[in-house]
Amino acid sequence: MLRFIVGKVAMGALTVFVTTILVTLLIHLVPGDPVQIMYAQSQGSTPEQIEAVRRNLGLDQPIYIQYFQYIERLSQGDLGHTIRGGQPVLDVILQRLPNTLLLAVAAMIVAIVIGLPLGFLAAYHRNTYIDTALMGIAIAGISIPHFWLGLLLLFFFAVQLGWLPVSGSGLANLVLPAFTLGLSNAAIFARLTRSSMIDVLEQDFVQTALAKGLPRTLVLRRHVLRVGMIPLITMMGLQFAFMMGGAIVVENIFSWNGVGRMAVEAIFQRDYPIIQGFILTFAVVVVFVSIALDALYAVMDPRIRRGS
Repeated sequence: MLRFIVGKVAMGALTVFVTTILVTLLIHLVPGDPVQIMYAQSQGSTPEQIEAVRRNLGLDQPIYIQYFQYIERLSQGDLGHTIRGGQPVLDVILQRLPNTLLLAVAAMIVAIVIGLPLGFLAAYHRNTYIDTALMGIAIAGISIPHFWLGLLLLFFFAVQLGWLPVSGSGLANLVLPAFTLGLSNAAIFARLTRSSMIDVLEQDFVQTALAKGLPRTLVLRRHVLRVGMIPLITMMGLQFAFMMGGAIVVENIFSWNGVGRMAVEAIFQRDYPIIQGFILTFAVVVVFVSIALDALYAVMDPRIRRGS
């Protein structure tokens, strides 16, 4: 198991390393002079001010020098400073990151609580009208875009019924964004759970346990559910990454004060240090969550423990 975890950590470190290269190249991938673009709408910017910004960003150095300087700053916990206001990028991100993580975790809970029981129920009643109806709902849930579902929930529950606030960052404000982000992922979990559970139900050890007279509920709970959950755990890591990405849209719909909304604001303001910091932070969080879920996968799967 230790070798398995070390391998996953090495893959995660490689992912972060590649991300640092892409982040360094980000400014150079923008057509034209990025500093000129940043100040395109500013009035009274002098050539000296623009050149000072270029030096501050290190754009007057060869690209390989820029990369090593960026790595050196990262080793000291320095992600640079914002163009607008000169604040440390790390401080700005850390102020908003907890809100995004809270939204992603809440959406994951919604997806698990709704998706797993529906998928298990569909597998238990496979090839019946219950299975068909549940999978039809799941396909519809996957097909609905986040922005459309968010606006629909916002209009119905906040504007028409007045049950929930329209925007903000309190716990009550978390309900609609979490359901907007979680419902589509609940549909994905339902389909994956159904497929996984059907595969397990057809295994010989399940049929043998039932043939021996063990209660069906006991077999489902102790054998089918545990074995069927193993591939779902890995999928949860991937879905968490999608939730972090989907949070960018959802945060802007509900004015949720997270890093996704911050990134969109930075894009409109052409504040490249914040955009760079957001991409790197996103990669680190996703890698960390993936490693944690892979470790849980190894704990639940005896084959990995025996192979370590």
